[in-house]
Amino acid sequence: MSPTVFREKGYRFFFFSREETRMHIHVISGDGEAKYWLEPEIELSKQTKYSNKQLNEIRTLVEDHKDEIIRAWQEHFGD
Repeated sequence: MSPTVFREKGYRFFFFSREETRMHIHVISGDGEAKYWLEPEIELSKQTKYSNKQLNEIRTLVEDHKDEIIRAWQEHFGD
């Protein structure tokens, strides 16, 4: 199961169930995919095929939606 947290600008932001416990978000689009850590700070974990411009755009979206992502994580995985 991989619940979608939100979609914006052609990107889908989601979690993989039963993955690692460190808080993070995955993003995918037709151009590539990435994973961002949310703790201790927002940081790119890995990515495939995105340009630096796209990675900056995605990071901004993660920053803008950080509270929403954390709430969704807590609801899905528990506190």
